[in-house]
Amino acid sequence: MFRSLISRVIFATISLLAGGIFIYATYNVRHQQSMLIESARESTELLLHTVESSIYNTMHLGNVQDVGSILAMVGHHDQLVGVRIFHPHGVILRSSIPSEVGRTVNAGDFQLSMSPKSYGMFNLPPHGEILSMIKPIYNEAACHPCHGSKARVIGILNVNYSMNRTKLLMMDASRIFVLSSVAITAFLSIMITLILLKFVKKPLDSVVDTMSKVEQGDFNVKIDYKGKDEIGRLIASFNSMVERLHTAKIELEQLHFQQLERADRLASIGEMAAGIAHEIKNPLAGIAAAVSIIRDEMSRDDPRGSILDEVLQQVTRLDKTVNDLLFFGKPSLPELTCVDINGVITTTLKFASQHRGGVSIVQRLDLEKNLPPVYADDKQMQQVFLNLFLNAFQAMPGGGTLSVQTSRSFHEGREFVRVEIADSGPGIPQQILEKIFTPFFTTKAQGTGLGLPICYKLVKMHNGDIRVSSDSSTGTLFTVELPACHLGNDVSEVTI
Repeated sequence: MFRSLISRVIFATISLLAGGIFIYATYNVRHQQSMLIESARESTELLLHTVESSIYNTMHLGNVQDVGSILAMVGHHDQLVGVRIFHPHGVILRSSIPSEVGRTVNAGDFQLSMSPKSYGMFNLPPHGEILSMIKPIYNEAACHPCHGSKARVIGILNVNYSMNRTKLLMMDASRIFVLSSVAITAFLSIMITLILLKFVKKPLDSVVDTMSKVEQGDFNVKIDYKGKDEIGRLIASFNSMVERLHTAKIELEQLHFQQLERADRLASIGEMAAGIAHEIKNPLAGIAAAVSIIRDEMSRDDPRGSILDEVLQQVTRLDKTVNDLLFFGKPSLPELTCVDINGVITTTLKFASQHRGGVSIVQRLDLEKNLPPVYADDKQMQQVFLNLFLNAFQAMPGGGTLSVQTSRSFHEGREFVRVEIADSGPGIPQQILEKIFTPFFTTKAQGTGLGLPICYKLVKMHNGDIRVSSDSSTGTLFTVELPACHLGNDVSEVTI
């Protein structure tokens, strides 16, 4: 039940409301009870003063016998339990109940007379809870003829007021207040629940239902909500989001269709290029052989020899382009074995250093010892690293630093060997960096745009990863990761 947000909000709101009303009701009931008790005390005090005045007037006139009559008359009040005058030692001298004259006053009244308080409440069987009030009768000059002048207090006037009626009034008032509080709480709870259900739960349910339709691929949905509150703004944002998703979906579908058409065209062009490359390769070999024979028959001083050398150089470049094209179109499957990657890097770097661009390059090797071998084709890995080394040399025509570092890495519980090849060249612009693995994309006048795409394809065929980062201040960094080869491990499948 309380897994729903609306249920939790309703429960919390009603709980706070009920708690607040309960506290308010408790305070008011207690305040009303204290007011009723105070009203009873004031009535008793007024009656006490009235009796006191009557007794003083009667005693001043010398009609001592009339005191009992006054007490008996006052005692007929339906809320009075008794009116009496008792001696400071506790003996009842006069009373509205003649039978208790001469007896000892009850313990509650006697203890009250001994305390500094003028009133108190206690149970007096069988009358229940009573309010008792006392008033000392002082020995004035008019009293000396009968009571002498030694005693300061000649008696204590005592009135016992029954609290039964006051308690009934208190119970009735409390009952009415509690019932009204419960009714108000129930009414407000129902109204709050209806308001939350209408203005919060219903719009949120609409959002949830519409989101379910969007998850199923239906973007032609919209929530109608007229409010301008927070939920209205939320629904407006949701409608806007769905509309943008619908537009993006249409654009993606169009782009996907265009990419499929382009892929079909590229596949056709690739097949045609592979066929053309096969047709070109044999004539190129014949041309190269014929030019070589003609060049060998010429003397070294023949000025036509430089022209033939240039022809041979261009034929060699065309042959490499054809070979790259054939390899990219249909690469040969790697012959996977456990290979020492440090050895492959060292051998390849020595061969690449013979290139004229590597003469002025400072080489820094940081090859980690005890690296596990990698599961790879060493010749294809030499092709990858040779291409990366030569690219680094070409990026630093005026000299620079080539750094090569090997280390271990782990991804998803598998161990890899990482090779980092960094140059200190000017770096690659960001708009070019995103396209360097794209086939036939090149910024070199003599390039074919297939070198890095072939490297990318070879690394992916080894279930590895190749990535690049570049900065104008630090140069370019190529990172190659290849799966480590452990005895007893399953051989990974080659993907093309």
